[in-house]
Amino acid sequence: MLLVTGGAGFIGANFVVSTLAATGEAIVNLDKLTYAGDLENLQALASEARHQFVRGDICNRGLVRELLARHRPRAIVHFAAESHVDRSIEGPAAFIETNVVGSFSLLEESRVWWSALPADERARFRFLHVSTDEVYGSLGPADPAFSETTPFAPNSPYAASKAAAEHMVRAAVHTHGLDAVITRCSNNYGPYQFPEKLIPLFIANAMEGRPVPVYGDGMQVRDWIYVDDHCRAVLDVLERGRAGDVYCVGARTERANLEVIRGLLHAVGAPESLITYVTDRPGHDRRYAIDPSKIERELGWAPRESFETGIAKTVAWYRNNREWVARTRSGAYREYYERNSGWRSS
Repeated sequence: MLLVTGGAGFIGANFVVSTLAATGEAIVNLDKLTYAGDLENLQALASEARHQFVRGDICNRGLVRELLARHRPRAIVHFAAESHVDRSIEGPAAFIETNVVGSFSLLEESRVWWSALPADERARFRFLHVSTDEVYGSLGPADPAFSETTPFAPNSPYAASKAAAEHMVRAAVHTHGLDAVITRCSNNYGPYQFPEKLIPLFIANAMEGRPVPVYGDGMQVRDWIYVDDHCRAVLDVLERGRAGDVYCVGARTERANLEVIRGLLHAVGAPESLITYVTDRPGHDRRYAIDPSKIERELGWAPRESFETGIAKTVAWYRNNREWVARTRSGAYREYYERNSGWRSS
């Protein structure tokens, strides 16, 4: 069985659902259920006996120790993280607590438990850490895409916290011999993405006829990947990636934010007059791009969705799940959104 952390969040939930469908393995799903974690993201598993949900914090080392001893997973897939750059600018402490302290706690309990296993079980165990291309910083217009050997240059508290977590994983590999692998992925989109992120925010606003806020000139470039393609990549790396290695995951789909926004408005049937230019985010990275040659060459992975087909599926999902959208956009999320009008005001 697998132990998955953060499996009620956007990418984690998609991974849990798709992996249970694709394999015969059981999954223990550990999630704190912060604002972005939602058990409704797992509603397809309501009658799935192979899925066990545990509400808890990766910083709780006693709980992690208990789960490892009870379930003896063959691998840990670590998604749990604070992940929104805007929130890390407003309050970086939570990112240090979860992404750095939490990742260390999980890694250290895993290492201690793994080191005491019988030799055959120890040889089979793997720790997969899900990271981000944001650890690399920003690219210029003509710079080559990020690869596994690009130096780190994180520019936000979020990116810095993810870079710190990666260094601890690397240290566990090289000092203790733990079989760990790391994935660094570009911007994800798809079903169940919390509406603070660009694509679901703009789809939801457009469906409601509300203004669509565009940071700065809207020409920031991102490399987009449909979430199911990312989840398949994570599973491929878990099963066949080389121990101690890093794999960059991307779909070779660079788009300027303004191009994405106009495409979403067209797909929803909303006018471009909803576009509202707002003050840019502090320290906003200009361009991300991923070179996925290594995972394509070594593991035979490739995205199945183009940007156009993935966006069509995503828009259709949000149209068909308006109650989920309305509920997630209420309460604490709305308070946060309004509180951050400082750099969002025109």
